[in-house]
Amino acid sequence: MACRLEKTVVMVGMMGAGKSAIGRALAERLGVPFLDSDAEIERAAAMSISEIFARDGESFFRRRETEVIRRLLEGAPCVLSTGGGAFLSERNRRLIAERGVSVWLDADLDLLWARVRNKDTRPLLRTDNPRETLATLQDQRVPSYAEATLRVMAEEGLSIEAMTQRVLEAIRAHEGVFTCPA
Repeated sequence: MACRLEKTVVMVGMMGAGKSAIGRALAERLGVPFLDSDAEIERAAAMSISEIFARDGESFFRRRETEVIRRLLEGAPCVLSTGGGAFLSERNRRLIAERGVSVWLDADLDLLWARVRNKDTRPLLRTDNPRETLATLQDQRVPSYAEATLRVMAEEGLSIEAMTQRVLEAIRAHEGVFTCPA
């Protein structure tokens, strides 16, 4: 009989850290659903994150984000990927700590930039110097990410499978996430 996931595993970190890719692979390995808070927000609003930001602003988006995260955490244990700014909210950090286990995928600026520089789906990077903006965001966000329950370092060249294994090992070493038969 296999171990059972008791808490939702919440992937946190910067855009480009691999939260969605690693989250999907982890969910598959654990045999649980994968959910993405940004995708759930887009589905509920019938618009993209960029459109929500443009029409309603970031503060409106952040309120909806908290509502969606709360709703998703109330469901059965799963793997949940959050947007890069979600864990900045003390309220979100508290909700996640009460019902889940947070995993910070920590990646350095060069790796993040390599992954996001050619994407136009990042509204916060629509600036004159997006790399500098990314660096500033990372500097601002690291103190919040450091409050995550677990930290797993991402590295250039590490496959999704290898990174997923690192995350799985970190989760298994943390008490209360799995129930395993004796």
